[in-house]
Amino acid sequence: MTNTDQQPLGSPFSDSTTAEDIVAGLDLSGRTAVVTGGYSGLGLETTRALAAAGAQVIVPARRPDVARAALQEAKNCEVVPMDLADIDSVRSASAYIGDRLDRLDLLMAVAGVMATPERRVGPGWEGQLTANHFGHFVLACELYPLLAAADGARVVVNSSAGHTLTGIRWHDPHFRTGYDKWLAYGQAKTANALFAVHLDALGKGDGVRAFALHPGKIITGLQREMALQEQIDRGWVDGQGSVIGEGFKSPSQGAATGLWAATSPLLDGRGGLYLEDCDVAYVSAPGTPMDDGGVRAYAVDPDEAARLWALSLAVTGATPITR
Repeated sequence: MTNTDQQPLGSPFSDSTTAEDIVAGLDLSGRTAVVTGGYSGLGLETTRALAAAGAQVIVPARRPDVARAALQEAKNCEVVPMDLADIDSVRSASAYIGDRLDRLDLLMAVAGVMATPERRVGPGWEGQLTANHFGHFVLACELYPLLAAADGARVVVNSSAGHTLTGIRWHDPHFRTGYDKWLAYGQAKTANALFAVHLDALGKGDGVRAFALHPGKIITGLQREMALQEQIDRGWVDGQGSVIGEGFKSPSQGAATGLWAATSPLLDGRGGLYLEDCDVAYVSAPGTPMDDGGVRAYAVDPDEAARLWALSLAVTGATPITR
């Protein structure tokens, strides 16, 4: 079963739209936002744009000193220590944010890792699934009362075209029978998309709407654990690390779809959708090349989303969202 609303809306923006284009003329004064990964790459562009438009932005950061240095010229920003791969750390940051705010208008889940060496965290969980999905899942559950209090909050989750690599590996989500860094990444990105689907289903009665997105192809710190030669072999960069691949976006262009998801009136009354290039994506056929765009049906399937939610709740012990 797929969402029949998963069709382009005819947005006035496109794949070349920048973060600055999205927030031009917007006044976000009085709005509050939490941006994970908000101090590098797409997250930094997102934080700068929201703050420039007047929003108060909290940036949870695994490297708080680095975050403060990156954001020293941004107004209305506060850095909170948090490691998405450490669920206790996520709970502590959530409690701090809960003490600081009485409402949360935007939760932007931008942070992520990609194609990392095999890592076991917590009770032996696979590292990419934990950092990309479980950490954000717990953060959203713990901050949900603040989102519900905002009367119109949006949660925006960065997924990726990498979700086309695999659905959820229900038989072995933690790769205990053999690790593949790209399948692990693909599963985590599918999890990001499904997370938005079920969060929206639970939250829409409280005015909390959720979206997932593919930001586009961008060279940022996300590739930091990939060898330069691997990036060269994939045709992404040259020997000096400069981007040469076709279809790559700048970080500002990469941040645009998330900011559109957070602010566009075209999305009022909508949710649970997968976005790309500042519009709603279409459902792509199995086997379609990753770079051709669209979202696989399994990544927006409500039943798969509910199953992943139940699994995530059981393993993390996050506070349930009740309707």
